[in-house]
Amino acid sequence: MKRTIRTTALTVGALIGALALPAGPAQADTTTARIDLRVLVVSDGGPATDAIAAELDTAGTPYTKVDLTRADRPTIDAAFLADTVDGRPRAKYQAVVLPNDNPFAAGSAEMSALAAYEQTYAIPQVDAYTYARPQVGLQVPTFGGYSGSVDGVRAQVTPAGQAGPFGYLDGAVPFEDNSPTVGESYAYLSTPAAGADFTPYVQAPVPGSTKQGSLVGEYRHDGRRELVVTFVYNRYQQQFRLLARGIVEWMTGGVHLGASRNYFAVHVDDVFAADDRWDTQLNCTPGDVDCANGGGTPDPIRMTPADVDQAIAWQNSHGLTLDLAYNAAGSVDQREDNNGVDQLADKLIADRDKFRWINHTYTHAFLGCEQNVTVVPWTCATDFDGSTKWVGLATIDYEIATNRAWGQVAGLPLDTEELVTGEHSGLKILPQQPQDNPNLGLALTVEGVKWLASDNSRDPEQRKVGPATTVSRYPMNVFYNAGRAAEQVDEYNWLYTSRAQGGSGICEDNPATTTCLPAPLDPATGYTDHIVPLETRIALGHVLSNDPKPHFIHQSNLAEDRIAYPVLNGVLDGYDALFADNTPVVNLRMKAIGAELQRRAAWKSAVQAGRVTAYRIGTTVTVQGPAGTAVPATLPTGTTLGNSAYGTAYAGAVSGWTASSGTPLTFTLPSTAAAPAAHPDGTAATASPAPRTEVPAGVTERVSSTPDS
Repeated sequence: MKRTIRTTALTVGALIGALALPAGPAQADTTTARIDLRVLVVSDGGPATDAIAAELDTAGTPYTKVDLTRADRPTIDAAFLADTVDGRPRAKYQAVVLPNDNPFAAGSAEMSALAAYEQTYAIPQVDAYTYARPQVGLQVPTFGGYSGSVDGVRAQVTPAGQAGPFGYLDGAVPFEDNSPTVGESYAYLSTPAAGADFTPYVQAPVPGSTKQGSLVGEYRHDGRRELVVTFVYNRYQQQFRLLARGIVEWMTGGVHLGASRNYFAVHVDDVFAADDRWDTQLNCTPGDVDCANGGGTPDPIRMTPADVDQAIAWQNSHGLTLDLAYNAAGSVDQREDNNGVDQLADKLIADRDKFRWINHTYTHAFLGCEQNVTVVPWTCATDFDGSTKWVGLATIDYEIATNRAWGQVAGLPLDTEELVTGEHSGLKILPQQPQDNPNLGLALTVEGVKWLASDNSRDPEQRKVGPATTVSRYPMNVFYNAGRAAEQVDEYNWLYTSRAQGGSGICEDNPATTTCLPAPLDPATGYTDHIVPLETRIALGHVLSNDPKPHFIHQSNLAEDRIAYPVLNGVLDGYDALFADNTPVVNLRMKAIGAELQRRAAWKSAVQAGRVTAYRIGTTVTVQGPAGTAVPATLPTGTTLGNSAYGTAYAGAVSGWTASSGTPLTFTLPSTAAAPAAHPDGTAATASPAPRTEVPAGVTERVSSTPDS
């Protein structure tokens, strides 16, 4: 029986190539045709096409989405795909993304139109997730392949992949396995079908054999090129995040609008000050306004000179600079209590040029409403008429100006346009304070602050506060009130277990909380075995998502057990194991991060408003955007803009932002980036694509929708 099925499958594959199908469409001269720099994404609502669309969104690459589930969607026909501009043939899309190799009904005119378009203009097609079979150049998995879970599998980029679109990776592509009870990734592993022009780019071992099965590969046929992806994914999964850049580079030939980097910045708050310690008996932090369980005695955590040496050594070994957000009153108080001695401040000031510094206000005062701390949780104090009492302008101004002046006298290399208020206070905090302190914007004007930190968990979108623009920061779940791993685990258990297990019950009251625990963590091993891997995965996910927002921890986490380092090491060491040297982590200071986010927002608005025109003719790329809007582009190494080399090298290409005056920008690509031939092997296109067949017997198709945690 197996022999009969194999023969049938191969016969179908042979028939596809042998059928006397009508001649293909007339081919455009791709060296003179205009190819617009826009991607067509045809979606069926599944996670794979949505993931690719999200990648394009984040990078700033224009695309048009056609939703197959909508009755009012446009029809994909020749007029939708191409036309003529100024007497020149125009392809409206430089690439096509489909949910699979053919998402339409058998004999579909839309699929025929797409195939003809791809043949005519040498437009590549991405099959976002399809099953292995001869129609995509692969053998059916039942013939020596595999279909099933690939959770925890370590895939590998092939030599062809590294020489091609995935050259920014070191080679390994590990698939997530975050839960033993949840299936997270399903795949078809198979080898190229007999006679197929198929090149695997990413592959994994076929269980029970010595063979490698393709997960991502290029199939050339009928005058068309398809990137065939045979594993399911969503936008948050690490395996997709690792491969997303290469998918975009493949489909665009390395010529597209938008730019992408992998960013990581770490802010260390409360430097010079001391952070109050979690009390494992009271289940709160004495000294904190919400600790009313018998009061307790504050037990401060503060760095030592040895901790500064460790921070410098860590920076040197990882090639990353920490941003220290400081409160000068912490040192002033220390000297007053110790006959003028503050060894920590002396050490930090002596080594001040080893770090970047941010004003974090003088005493870390709360700068929002005046707090009524006689109740838990606290509330905003009110006047007799019920109006909110706000911390005044003079107080806010004093906190900013005094801390800045102290830092300048100490010689700290400050940028006075940056500010992190204590607890991000002054900004709205729900539910107690639903609006910003109106005095905050006034103080920022007086002090010339242009970049203001906000908490991404509460205030994620960039916005204006007076003259300043917010830069939201990711809080790491490494607690400010923990200097030792056991304290971190105790508080973690309190927060994320049920009342019956001795916890706070927050998870019972808020089922959407993603860090809830089925049982308390072991105090001796819980930090290393659970918290560190989870926090590493979350932070690394941000790094791999072209997300420049900084993360923040506290000086207490660099003291005593130095509990921040295992997480930071996990992020950077994990990154280094995955990426080639040409794709380093980008470590920006807060001001540069704010500017990057601001440029992205302006560019996104221009694209959505239809105010951007971009196209390629041969080796010339022309882009026109509105005046005052910077243009991002990723182009091959050797590209010039005017008479100058363009861009900054990253991940095997050059990219960057170019200010636009409203007139066209003209980029000249290197001769090696000549437009592709209408047919990959130089021959005429002759065949139309075969209609999509049903899933072969014995093969199960599954889709994962595992969310980010």
